[in-house]
Amino acid sequence: MDFLEIEVGEDGVCVVRLNRPHALNTLDGELVEGLRSVFCDLADRADVRAIVLTGAGERAFCVGADLKERAGMSEAEVSRRIADYARSFRAIERCPKPVVCAINGYAFGGGLELALTADLRVCGEDTKIGLTEATLGIIPGAGGTQRLPRLIGTSRAKELIFTGARITGARAAEIGLVDHAVPAAEVLSTALDLARRTLKCAPIALAQAKAAIDAGMQTDLETGLRLESACYAVTIPTEDRLEGLAAFREKRPPEFKGR
Repeated sequence: MDFLEIEVGEDGVCVVRLNRPHALNTLDGELVEGLRSVFCDLADRADVRAIVLTGAGERAFCVGADLKERAGMSEAEVSRRIADYARSFRAIERCPKPVVCAINGYAFGGGLELALTADLRVCGEDTKIGLTEATLGIIPGAGGTQRLPRLIGTSRAKELIFTGARITGARAAEIGLVDHAVPAAEVLSTALDLARRTLKCAPIALAQAKAAIDAGMQTDLETGLRLESACYAVTIPTEDRLEGLAAFREKRPPEFKGR
């Protein structure tokens, strides 16, 4: 896929790079479907332990929909494309591996909505990001009205969406929209370091922890605690759990196999 670059390192960290720098990595139909296909594949690959999602070029991570493509679409086609976004973004969100988004440049509209599907986000301190859809006569339609308030709270999400504000990475870190704001030259290396820090944990444990957190955030505490118990139960019969105990006893790093 020329529009996506996939690099899997020997350590198990995979870099997925949007590769339309000439168009500021805008999301056309081919790229949206490519993301869905790639993340469905990566979810099942044993050689992939963590994923970093970023963009090619130095100007933009992703500035949202390809408006040139969108201008030639009928209303029905636009509706179908929004449904495509939903399927693609859910595939990223549901990936059982940790996903870190390296926001290496502008992230507006659907580009920021894409970043919100990741588990963790790293952004340049001075990089401008925002959900700017209302300034174009629409609203965030790829999950932004739902994921953003869950991340930073209702009032702050409304302020950003209602004003179409473009805030810096530094401000985004202050309000919890991104986890780390660093100099632009350090965005990818910081995201890679964050991804590699997850490798010391057992793959099945990480997948179950992610499932418990994500599902639990959609329900009440009592139900969430039952979900946690169910996810914990999945780890009990694994070889990795026994390896973790043995490594602790023998005072050595564990060698997890994802089994």
